[in-house]
Amino acid sequence: MPFNHNDHYHPLLLDLLPPGPGIALDVGCGTGRFARRLAATGMAVEAVDVSAAMVEAAAGLGSPGPGEIVYRQADVTTDALPEAHYDYISCLASLHHMPFETLAKLRRALVPGGVLVVLGLARPSTPVDWARAIAAVPVNALARLVVYAGERLNGGPEDGPKAPVVDDFPTMAEVRREAARLLPGSTVRPLFFWRTLITYREHGVGDPTGG
Repeated sequence: MPFNHNDHYHPLLLDLLPPGPGIALDVGCGTGRFARRLAATGMAVEAVDVSAAMVEAAAGLGSPGPGEIVYRQADVTTDALPEAHYDYISCLASLHHMPFETLAKLRRALVPGGVLVVLGLARPSTPVDWARAIAAVPVNALARLVVYAGERLNGGPEDGPKAPVVDDFPTMAEVRREAARLLPGSTVRPLFFWRTLITYREHGVGDPTGG
């Protein structure tokens, strides 16, 4: 699909970065597009993916700097994560590939004041959810056409490995319920183009807004 819904929300996710450079973890990094945008802000980035082909493709593109990126094949559902280590954790279109309980593990990996952002997919639960989903259809078609035309003018789309597709998504009601349970104080924001944003900020010692 020429118009990438996840890439469309990169600026929104970057607006949620905590102050100052720090350490970021990008879960399900794919070909590293968002990891490179994090590095461009000065963050030191650990970018992980379960797919060796994706990690190889991402590593081949390097880092734009000034932050460095370390790409590695890893499964955050089974591999150990250091606790209280990351200033920012991003999980883009990856949560539906893993148990929802993984959010608790990612939360424990945040430093006080650290931010977790989860850009995910969810099935509509309410009439408002359905209305938003239906309204996105014509806008998406227009965006796809514009991006496709741009790619044709620039020699065609980039080739490379494709991320696996899973069509079994939780409902919006399930996302809200599980986010409240696993990430107390988090916010769940429905977005256009069939995406949902979970935002959580870890409180604790060293965080002026926490206890």
